Amino acid sequence: MYSVRPYATADAPAWDALVERSRNGNLLHRRGYMDYHADRFVDRSLVVERHGEPVAVFPANIEGRVVTSHGGLTYAGLISTQAMHAASTLAVFGQIADHYRALGVERVIYKAVPHIFHAYPAEEDLYALHRLGAQLRRRDLSSVIALREAFHFTSNRQRSVNKARESGIGLQAGNDPADFHALLSAVLRRHDTRPTHSLAELRLLQARFPQHLVLHEARREGLLLAGALVYDFGRVVHTQYLAASEEGRRMNALSLLLAELIGGVYADRGYFSFGISTEQDGWVLNGGLVAHKERFGARAIVHDFYEWTL
Repeated sequence: MYSVRPYATADAPAWDALVERSRNGNLLHRRGYMDYHADRFVDRSLVVERHGEPVAVFPANIEGRVVTSHGGLTYAGLISTQAMHAASTLAVFGQIADHYRALGVERVIYKAVPHIFHAYPAEEDLYALHRLGAQLRRRDLSSVIALREAFHFTSNRQRSVNKARESGIGLQAGNDPADFHALLSAVLRRHDTRPTHSLAELRLLQARFPQHLVLHEARREGLLLAGALVYDFGRVVHTQYLAASEEGRRMNALSLLLAELIGGVYADRGYFSFGISTEQDGWVLNGGLVAHKERFGARAIVHDFYEWTL
């Protein structure tokens, strides 16, 4: 009844349509997002069909004898519709294993979609992985505010926001990410790293998904003090990048910007995600970073990575 086959470029429209109606897929899993860096990955994605109709997709790439779901995405795994049930998911995982074994694959690194990004319960995959003997190999800690529940800024954070409101900082949507990317790059350079996306890639993705990648800026007299690039997934919004200049930090510009996003622009959503605060494959917690997020009322969810030996 269910079959698994390799993804082909011609499948892109049907793939995206499935992600749109899936229980656990979002912008990250659409081909227009995944394929912006297709030159860096050897794609080995799969399409799951029932009677010739797609019911799930599996974003994946291969490197050597290891398949990852997906190396260019924060999380992926089996993106499924309500047509997939517990028993059929078990059967499909068996077919996925057979398909990859035939290619000489030895292991699958499975990056599960955290539950807050589910539009409807979709954890049959975790049960299937358990049944197949997969082992939890990495766990990152991410900070999230449940916007429809009671949460509070700390008193110090609220005072910082109030002070920033009196300093003449203006908040606006950014039309071009050039200034923000330059600021972000300068901030990350102090930590010997750089943004995942180049300026050209950000511009490309914003052009493809203008309603989903939204830049918010805090400026004073035209000078950029802080910015937040938000991925708008609908019921969940995620701060992909945050940055503040030295002057912005002194004026608490980022605190003001985040307070406005949390309490105003996105107050009607389900969750506000700040992203992970862990390093070295989850073994090191960046205490200062996570505390910064917790002062807004955020608390933890986890991003789990499983190793499935075939």
